[in-house]
Parts: sequence; structure tokens; C-alpha cells
Amino acid sequence: MELGSLRQSAIISYHRMCTEEHEVRLQRGMNFRLDPRYSVMLMSRREGAPYADAVEDEGEILIYEGHDVSRVRGGPHPATLDQPLAYASGRPTQNALFREAALEYRDGSREAELVKVYEKLLRGMWVFNGVFRLTDCWSEQSRGRSVFKFRLELAPDDTPAPEPSLRERSRMIPSAVKLAVWQRDGGQCCICGATDELHFDHDIPYSVGGSSVTAENVQILCARHNLEKSDRIQ
Repeated sequence: MELGSLRQSAIISYHRMCTEEHEVRLQRGMNFRLDPRYSVMLMSRREGAPYADAVEDEGEILIYEGHDVSRVRGGPHPATLDQPLAYASGRPTQNALFREAALEYRDGSREAELVKVYEKLLRGMWVFNGVFRLTDCWSEQSRGRSVFKFRLELAPDDTPAPEPSLRERSRMIPSAVKLAVWQRDGGQCCICGATDELHFDHDIPYSVGGSSVTAENVQILCARHNLEKSDRIQ
């Protein structure tokens, strides 16, 4: 399977996600420059998720929360501590690496970092949310401690993408809508019943007025029917 072949809103397994990222076993949510051309973030908005990631502007903006220090046996719970910029050794954390890239973009000294975002939707099930541009970072107080927030903006159509297949984009579909559609369509293509190579698809594309925030405009299609539908859209 060719690397970089995923289309936005592809429904994949953890193994497929790792294969997509150069056979790396993804164990952490923030992965700065996993590839020289881009970084990778893993997110979850499921109940009980450890970080308060948020989606704004109908999927155009993602506010991604930084990550905690690793837990140490006998030490305080990481969720009670300020999110760190450095490990005890002095080596920068992922928070620090992404923060530096965001601040350098904000002050005009570099281009925005491209970030591929994957979302855990159910156990063993992930969705490729697309390619975003890292445009800002700040810290704020949350439950008595300081956390980092990263602003990611969905990359425009003309942004040079890590792979040609990543250039087509649409607004990110909210997690609740994805779950509702998955249950409604029974986890299979609504046209042929296929259960592999699936995608969440806008019935009416966003580019011609379709909505990303209602399950009525989202369906599950297999790769073949997704491509056939794309070929018909003018």
C-alpha cells in the first residue's frame, strides 16, 4: 500500500495509521517532524478523553491542548501539574517543539508547520481529519494549572501538501456527527455494504453549500464509490 494515500475523512485502523506514518508505532499524541515535511497530532473528543481538544468554525479550526508530563510512580498525578516545556534532562518536550514552531510562524520568521491530524473515534477505529497549519500557541489556566493551547487551521486548497492525495479537503466533520453516521449506516458503505476502505463523505459537498455539522449531510462510502462520486462533482 502506497504511503501518503489517505484521503481526508478516511476511516482506518491503528495499524493502517502507523503504516501511513512510515511504520512508526505511534504511542504519543504529539509528534513533531515525524516526517521532514510535516508533523502529526493524534486527538480524541470521546467521553473521558484526557485532553480538552475543541473544534471551531464548523471544522475549519482545531484548538489542540498540549500534553502532560509523564507519570512517575509515587509522584503527583500529571493532570495536577503545569504542562512542561522541558524534561528533567533539559531536553525540550513536544509542547516546546510545537510551541516554538507556532511562535516563529506568528512573528513571521517561518512558514506554518503542516500537521496531519488523526482522531480516535472508537476502540481500534481512527479517522484522518486532514492537513492543518499550525498558526498560534498560548498558555491558559485550567483547573488550577497551566496548559498549552495550539491553534490549527485547515490548510487551504492551494497549500503545498505532503502528498498529492492530501490536497483535496473539506471541513472537519465533528466527532458526534461521525459517531451518529457510523451507527446509522452500520459501519458500512451505504451504497454497496462494503466494510473496508471506508470514508465519511459529505452528500452535498461543503464547497457547494453542504454542511459538516449535521448527520443528514454525511454518509459512509467505500473508496470506490467515494471516488466515483468525486468524479461526478463539477
